[in-house]
Amino acid sequence: MEVVCPIDEKRAPEISALLRPPPPREIQDYFDRLLASRECCRLKVKQDGEHGKGVYADVEFKEGELLLRDQMLFGCQHPLNKIDCLVCSFCFRFIGTLELQIGRRLFFQDLGLSSSHGCDTGACSDVSNDHGASDSSDGDDIMDERSCDDSRGCASGSKRAKVPLPKEIVESLMNGEIVLPYSDKFSAPPVVPCAGGCQEAYYCSKACADADWNSFHSLLCTGEKSEAFSAKALLQFMQHANETNDIFILAAKAIAYTILRYRKSKANFLTSCKEDAARVMDKFHMPLLLEAWKPISVGHKRRWWECIALPEDVDPSDEAGFRMEIKELAFKSLQLLKAAIFDKECEPLFSLDIYGHIIGMFELNNLDLVVASPVEDYFLYIDDLPSPEKEEAKKVSQPYLDALGDEYAVSCEGTAFFPLQSCMNHSCHPNAKAFKREKDRDGQATIVALKPIPKGEEVTISYIDEDLPVEGRQVLLADYGFTCKCSKCQQES
Repeated sequence: MEVVCPIDEKRAPEISALLRPPPPREIQDYFDRLLASRECCRLKVKQDGEHGKGVYADVEFKEGELLLRDQMLFGCQHPLNKIDCLVCSFCFRFIGTLELQIGRRLFFQDLGLSSSHGCDTGACSDVSNDHGASDSSDGDDIMDERSCDDSRGCASGSKRAKVPLPKEIVESLMNGEIVLPYSDKFSAPPVVPCAGGCQEAYYCSKACADADWNSFHSLLCTGEKSEAFSAKALLQFMQHANETNDIFILAAKAIAYTILRYRKSKANFLTSCKEDAARVMDKFHMPLLLEAWKPISVGHKRRWWECIALPEDVDPSDEAGFRMEIKELAFKSLQLLKAAIFDKECEPLFSLDIYGHIIGMFELNNLDLVVASPVEDYFLYIDDLPSPEKEEAKKVSQPYLDALGDEYAVSCEGTAFFPLQSCMNHSCHPNAKAFKREKDRDGQATIVALKPIPKGEEVTISYIDEDLPVEGRQVLLADYGFTCKCSKCQQES
């Protein structure tokens, strides 16, 4: 049965206006302002007929040089990863003491709730920095931002069964009664709870808490001070997203973000308006909504159920049924979100067509969110201490490492949409890549040059594994809606 959303027909003209790309001049102005807001950014976004948008070097870059640190527009931590990693809900920095991070891990692990995976039968008697890091031009270690390397640690190859710690020891870790040796060298910002009282979101500072509240969280908070239309419906939406696909949480953030921007613009407009407010708003309601929507309107979008890759276990003959199931899943999520945060003046945002395009934008453009854990750094530091300091420190720290097991180094993991990084086009022979350097400890996208890039050259990244044969690469890239014609593909073809 075909899924029908009444809002799609009811508000068709407004929906069409929202999905229509802004004029090129407005798009260029938007990206110019974004680039100006990024510290020491030396790139340009240009529009062309073939690729839509592209990012170009405005100066000459050396191999290993930082090209961009891009602040995410929307991001979320994977639900299960929240069990193992306590991070700021806005910038995704690790927060709280090292003891708190370890204590939380052990507490949830004892409850059988840890999301860790991999070699779960042993702990490491020795730890070494075995994650394949390479040196950039300024001497910093860099790490592939799209990967979480489970091979870290366990370098000695020794594995032992986890040795659980007594409950009172774990509790003492969490409440600060136990202080591990040298843990002060791995200090993190204190934990700032959500002002709305949801006990789900925590922050590294009041600045991040306020930014998140004003951008999305005031509508998506389940606490007593939430501005959601229905906190009960919001809980149902969150549960559905956690059980099916957390990309729905990103879509909810995009809609909440637009609604809050619209409300702020409307309040400013009415304050400055000297005429009859109701009459004026009838005329300027849609322009204000379009302006609030602009950061999303400039992103490349296709409907989610049309662009999502067909899973390997789905027979091609069943593709139509699969895509209908995806559409129905999106509609179910949308209905729950509509019940939770509906705003009559922003009704077009709750159309299935809009929702599908928002999720499709994330499907095609998102980057994995990875932030390295200070817990890994701590145990590596202890292992690198000179004797006898190492022996003394390990007498205290080893039981905690044994209790954590081989998965002691769990990174913060999630997914995010970055407005500038998403403009970078693909090449199977890219000149840049998303890397995290040793000092990059938040959720921003970090783009580093893989080779010298002359001024004026386009900055390209690879959307897929560029080491695959050309036929395999073209199959994967078909999901993005294009055939790659880079020099590598032309040569291999």
